[in-house]
Amino acid sequence: MENEATRDRTVDDGEIAKFAAMAEEWWDPDGKFRPLHRLNPVRLEFLRDRIADRFGRDTRADRPLAGLTVLDVGCGGGLLCEPMARLGAAVTGIDAGAGNVEIARAHAEAMGLSIDYRFAAAADLSAAGRTFDVVLNMEVIEHVADRDAFLCDCARLVRPGGLMFLATLNRTPKAYLLAIVGAEYVLRWLPRGTHAWRRFVRPSEMAASLRRAGMTMTELAGIVYDPPKDGWKLAPHDLDVNYMAVAAKPGQD
Repeated sequence: MENEATRDRTVDDGEIAKFAAMAEEWWDPDGKFRPLHRLNPVRLEFLRDRIADRFGRDTRADRPLAGLTVLDVGCGGGLLCEPMARLGAAVTGIDAGAGNVEIARAHAEAMGLSIDYRFAAAADLSAAGRTFDVVLNMEVIEHVADRDAFLCDCARLVRPGGLMFLATLNRTPKAYLLAIVGAEYVLRWLPRGTHAWRRFVRPSEMAASLRRAGMTMTELAGIVYDPPKDGWKLAPHDLDVNYMAVAAKPGQD
């Protein structure tokens, strides 16, 4: 499995190379992944609350996700894997960039966290028959070569009754101005070329792809930048730029 990721049909080697060049900066909160560090608090609260609601967990508990299995697809340096593990989940993180996986493993070990990191694509775990209570697919879908094939691979990894979470950028003129012109060229939050507007995904397109993969979108929520706090906040009805989606798989294990 350790050599399969780069041959998967959904992996775009050019996109992987972009992030490989920045891999050493994953855990620098003021580096090239600063936007993800700023996004993490609102993302984690959203994930925790929806997972707890689905599986009947108390968010006030020290480890509310104990006993649940979580897969983070395109885990990068582990910015979501580590807090999910601290919430009690048994976490697996996969990435098609070998350098990302090495960084993630080293950081988790230094933090004393047990996380199963693998250099692999979603199709590799699916072929092995793995399933999880929750699959995270955050800021990944806009970088894959074949969206439908990728989501089908990811959907097969969700056990019956489980959830998939997705986060991406909407293909709107506003998203082009803010996420590319603003974030990459004006504010320089991200290196130029990080995103390609044509790869952004409209919510209707995501919903259709999920239906073809056998899943049902149950919630959409926007995320907007809050300048006074230099952070991000949930904006349920503003899907113009950044948004998250929840999808459920029918049935029960």
